[in-house]
Amino acid sequence: MSTATRTRIVGPVTLTVSNLSRMLSFCRTTIGLQELYRDDNHAELGIHGVPLLRLEENPNAKPPGRTTGLYHFALLLPSRPALGRQLQHLIDNSVPLQGVADHLVSEAIYLADPEGNGIEIYRDRPREQWAYENGQIRMATDSLDVRGLLAEAGKPQPGPYEMPAGTVMGHIHLRVSDLASAEAFYRDILGLDLTTRYGRAASFLSYDGYHHHIGINTWESLGAPPGAPLATGLKHFHLRVPGKERWERIEAAIREGRLAAEKTPDAWLVRDPSGNALVLSNAN
Repeated sequence: MSTATRTRIVGPVTLTVSNLSRMLSFCRTTIGLQELYRDDNHAELGIHGVPLLRLEENPNAKPPGRTTGLYHFALLLPSRPALGRQLQHLIDNSVPLQGVADHLVSEAIYLADPEGNGIEIYRDRPREQWAYENGQIRMATDSLDVRGLLAEAGKPQPGPYEMPAGTVMGHIHLRVSDLASAEAFYRDILGLDLTTRYGRAASFLSYDGYHHHIGINTWESLGAPPGAPLATGLKHFHLRVPGKERWERIEAAIREGRLAAEKTPDAWLVRDPSGNALVLSNAN
């Protein structure tokens, strides 16, 4: 499986928002996504016609509080210079950052949208530079070479800032109430591979050797309930399952009652043990 294919597994991510206009403005001007569609209560954003984020407005929605749900969604840029330009754009517009980090396999910027949803914007190092230890991919949270990153940004492009072609939804990171049951769901039912554990409260899983398509943690959500139906935040995310055998195992689990699922026209809507909703489709 090619690198491009490995990173088109997740997305779009659908969020419930309380103020659509404010969120759209942020996603366009601060993040650099393009508005692909909008009506009174819905909007779709992406890059060059590829949807990455969907917003559904409910003016009565309230912040979720201490619940399971979204930790962050992660937009993957195609190169280090592209990440440098993104960082320069955020600095030039005085956008508050939650942090920056070198994860060994990637370099990342963290921030939040106006409704508190976490966002990671990152670039991957080439696969041949990833290191492995005891069968797991080595990841860390080291200091980011900010000067080196900005040095690769190049000259500002004319016109409003936009994320470059090739940007994809690289992964999603979820708050879960119990790590073991969530890990078992994504590994044993959905067929993702455990790529690494980070301490005793976070795990990372992927299809076909990527560093992670799904991150799960209990840092802020150990024993927490799912968010209320009218809460802002994650409504569901799309997961494209590669491989005929994996898909057949998932459909068998649904038929046998081991996986509760609601049929949509071309996919299945399921929930993990912490109540996080995802739409499953066959990537093949």
